[in-house]
Amino acid sequence: MEKLLKLLDNNARLTNAQLAVMLGCTENEVSDRIAQWERDGVIRGYKAIIDWERTDRAYVTALIELRVTPKPDLGFEGIAERVMRFEEVESVYLMSGGYDLAVIVSGRTFKDIAMFVAKRLSTLDSVLSTATHFVLRRYKDRGVIFLGEEKDERGVL
Repeated sequence: MEKLLKLLDNNARLTNAQLAVMLGCTENEVSDRIAQWERDGVIRGYKAIIDWERTDRAYVTALIELRVTPKPDLGFEGIAERVMRFEEVESVYLMSGGYDLAVIVSGRTFKDIAMFVAKRLSTLDSVLSTATHFVLRRYKDRGVIFLGEEKDERGVL
């Protein structure tokens, strides 16, 4: 049934009937399996992937690297839990390498994100340092390609 998860991951709008045909099983088997995964927390939610550049809404995304001091008995979980509760935060990942947590945030403007980092994130007692990287353009996100009809009008030299 891993194939069912992959199909749902690629397009959660497929009906149970469509999924059953693709998998060669019954619609009830698909429905039962999905319901079980939802109860077990395997499926955590369903979300549309929005190309905000095609809307009127101002939208800025940043990846923030955090170096933190893990707390005794809590490790990285304590600080990760505090960070993920901020409404600006979309994702938090524990990382290997040069920093400890990767945090994806969104806001209306670059300044909104900068103020969030300066006034709320960097002031947490476990945070040693931050490095903010603003997303200038999305080319592919969660398997969806964002390059499309837009043409570069700068010309060729």
